[in-house]
Amino acid sequence: MSLRPATTLWPPVLLGSQFVFNIGFYAVVPFLAIFLRDDMLLSGGLIGLILGLRTFSQQGMFIVGGALSDRFGAKVVILSGCIVRVSGYLLLAFGGSLWPIILGACLTGVGGALFSPAIESLLAKAGTNSEAKGKRSRAEWFALFAVCGELGAVLGPVAGALLTGLGFRQVALAGAGVFIIALVVLYFCLPAAGHRLQKIKIVPWWTTFRQPRFVAFIIAYSSWLLSYNQLYLALPVEIQRSGGNEKDLGPLFMLASVLIITLQLPLARFARRVGAVNILPVGFLLLSAAFASVAAFAATEPPEGWLRLLPSVSFVTLLTLGQMLLVPSAKDLIPRFADESTLGAHYGALSTAGGIAVLAGNLLFGSLLDRALVPSTQAIYPWLLLALFPLCSALALNVICRPLRS
Repeated sequence: MSLRPATTLWPPVLLGSQFVFNIGFYAVVPFLAIFLRDDMLLSGGLIGLILGLRTFSQQGMFIVGGALSDRFGAKVVILSGCIVRVSGYLLLAFGGSLWPIILGACLTGVGGALFSPAIESLLAKAGTNSEAKGKRSRAEWFALFAVCGELGAVLGPVAGALLTGLGFRQVALAGAGVFIIALVVLYFCLPAAGHRLQKIKIVPWWTTFRQPRFVAFIIAYSSWLLSYNQLYLALPVEIQRSGGNEKDLGPLFMLASVLIITLQLPLARFARRVGAVNILPVGFLLLSAAFASVAAFAATEPPEGWLRLLPSVSFVTLLTLGQMLLVPSAKDLIPRFADESTLGAHYGALSTAGGIAVLAGNLLFGSLLDRALVPSTQAIYPWLLLALFPLCSALALNVICRPLRS
């Protein structure tokens, strides 16, 4: 039986899955810290540890999810990821003690580590097919993928907030329900692996790291996730320096979402004209400029009124513009390093490198950013150091990707 009709169906199904997955994720996880503090009565240090384990169990396991996708086919791994995340949410809903909650938080991460690289590898294949037919490019499909994810990230917390009055258990159960529905839909809509194991030579996942240029690429690219994660670590520090509070975070995150939803696709088309290889250094220079723009104000007393948020607005805008140029372009380049048998492992490695960079970077910058809490000359240095990493990535990728220029 021909898979051609299913192939034409892949991209819309994958975009829809990203939208639904992010609704299910952001309806629950943003409220986990509140649940741990108010209901479980845990200390701040323990809450940070649990949230860190949840993040690392996802980002650190991406390479495993990608390798499993290459070995057994994307469909079975995506469905398994949904089941694992549902299990995690059920543990969060019904776990009455610390260890079930920790296990549940980690399982939510492992579930994402299973289905995310598998979905990206399917989208890359569908995008390659679309581009070969003269239709939408692979990078544009990844741009649409980011837009759908952002829409889900905007609607998810709204849905979660509506349920918080009923208690966190109901929020977690609703999240589990979302992934159960997604599981059923994807079971019928995604293509089966068929005789994949017989048709495709299986290549061990670790051969991914026997490509020096690819390893250099993911190391250089990892500063993107480290930089973008500063929306959660460094941005609150700048808001405090400027005399603001946590209520200012909401409009700033909304600004990022609006930028992504409205500009992601036009920027992807611009990047396609310029070329993915050429646009990566530009994206990293924007990330570096985002940190430098805050450093320029860090030593001065903030003005009164809304103008005090000007450095934060500049930071969020430049960081988001850089992200929109970088992510679709980088994911568009991955198939140039991989063949079909290792595509999932390559996408997994890209995300795992970023997760390791975030874990190490947060340990480094967590204490350094304390110097940036009040206006002073010392407050400049953490931001300049943060600007240095993407600047180095811009220079490195210009060299690493030179043979990929066509």
